[in-house]
Amino acid sequence: MGAAFSGLGAESNDGGSLPSKPSLGDLPENCISSILMYLDPPEICKLARLNRAFRGASWADFVWESKLPSNYKFLVRKILHESPENLAKKEIYARLCRPNRFDNDTKEVWLDRRSGKVSISISSKALRITGIDDRRYWNYIPTEESRFQTVAYLHQIWWVEILGELELEFPPGTYSLFFRLQLGKASKRFGRRVCNLDQVHGWDIKPVRFQLSVSNGQPAISECYLCDPGNWVHYHVGDFVIENQSILTKIKFSMIQIDCTHIKGGLCVDSVLICPSEFRESYKKV
Repeated sequence: MGAAFSGLGAESNDGGSLPSKPSLGDLPENCISSILMYLDPPEICKLARLNRAFRGASWADFVWESKLPSNYKFLVRKILHESPENLAKKEIYARLCRPNRFDNDTKEVWLDRRSGKVSISISSKALRITGIDDRRYWNYIPTEESRFQTVAYLHQIWWVEILGELELEFPPGTYSLFFRLQLGKASKRFGRRVCNLDQVHGWDIKPVRFQLSVSNGQPAISECYLCDPGNWVHYHVGDFVIENQSILTKIKFSMIQIDCTHIKGGLCVDSVLICPSEFRESYKKV
């Protein structure tokens, strides 16, 4: 009887075949692409696995151009060393979401995979550190805990002065700048992380001053004592606002503790982070 019912479902009363029901695969690709524009990139990639129509629609340039930051052409030329006209917009998005090095591998830029927002990290080797050439005070040490695989380590010194700058086109928005620092030198022993705090001293006497200035006239100053020995901390320097991405913005920043009444030591300087301010709380917890 089951076979009979199956046969009845496949034929019309006059013996002809019934038309099949429309499916998602029958939608025109341009219609699907128009829908995908309203979704986040991870959702677009998931739907692209449904069938051939969705996969084709997910490659539409206008879908991915709506997800790219407004300065993407600048990033493609400066970071990827390509012409944006020669690459599909989906490929541009995928490649910019990876960490991309520039300026002799001392800086790194990437897009947040969900929002397409731009973040930048600047290694300690791109900073001007007073006394860095004298191994009595500073030296670079390898570590897996840095995205650059190297940090600057301070043995001890009277005068701490770290300066840096960056010139880049930023998409409009509000950004936060942090120094990523750690008191103590971490290593592995028998497969476990340990942190040597023997040389940590002098940071509880006077606070460190952080400063930020932007070429569009936005200064920021903050002071705090370095804390939480043995753990990496993102110290918030300040925020700045970008209104026009069509011009290069120059950012200068510093970390200073120049009270010469006492020596300071046992500090690891990893990097400076610039990220959208909406991510600020997540970095403060790292």
